[in-house]
Amino acid sequence: MNRLTNRLVAASAGLAVSGLILTGCGAGQISQTADQESAVNGSTANVANIALRNIHLQAVQTGDALEPGRTVELIFVAANISPDVNDKLVSVSSDVGTVAVTGATAIPAGTSLIVGAADGQAEATPLGSAAPTKAEVTLTQPISNGLTYNFTFDFDKAGKTTVAVPISAGGAERQDGDPVGGHH
Repeated sequence: MNRLTNRLVAASAGLAVSGLILTGCGAGQISQTADQESAVNGSTANVANIALRNIHLQAVQTGDALEPGRTVELIFVAANISPDVNDKLVSVSSDVGTVAVTGATAIPAGTSLIVGAADGQAEATPLGSAAPTKAEVTLTQPISNGLTYNFTFDFDKAGKTTVAVPISAGGAERQDGDPVGGHH
């Protein structure tokens, strides 16, 4: 009986050591997915309890630039990650144009404010509101694809943050009309 107990103790200790060795193999390593970003068109930012996601201007550029006087849509999601503090989008501003926000701007605790409709998504209407929230930018300066433009978001409780915002043509057809990949 004593030999059986010794063998069980030795086997258990061997399994424990093997488990520690196997689980320790990845210790201190950086996972391949640790620094990956989500596959969305826009920028991200955080200010206090507000998480801004997929911030982008949605417009199709057909010439050298989008010219002053043109109106383009600013798309973003503002998520209030606080469990108990309500907030509100007070304003959005930029040096490239005047931003007009229409519709509901309240962001109750634990909810999101969806502004505009990203390409391929239906517009979201806030509860109790007749119209979805939109943000339109009337350009005062020319803007062009491939560059980013600073937009300042001001929230009642969270405060302000400035974000570099890109232009996204979304699912628009290529300007030359060729399908993706070109000719063969």
